[in-house]
Amino acid sequence: MRPRLTAFRLFAVLLVAVSLAACAETRTRESTGQYVDSAAITTKVKTAILQDAELGVLSIKVTTFKGKVQLSGFVDTPELKAKAGKVAAAVEGVRAVENDLEIK
Repeated sequence: MRPRLTAFRLFAVLLVAVSLAACAETRTRESTGQYVDSAAITTKVKTAILQDAELGVLSIKVTTFKGKVQLSGFVDTPELKAKAGKVAAAVEGVRAVENDLEIK
């Protein structure tokens, strides 16, 4: 009975280790906590853009990875592109903004 109990404990330890490794951060993947933080930042940036009278009517896509926000889509003028970047950068939690908006 002892060997069976030891095997069960070993299995349990391996299961916990694999579970924790699945939640770990890598260079190309966020940890679970970072993923939740990125989703919250994305929502805040989208809200800030929608609340702006000039930007709210435009189609701007927002994605976030490890605090870096990427803006994509189309705007009418270079001024609106710059404004969207400033609005995104002002949101709490944003570390950097990659402004890939294109002028129509």
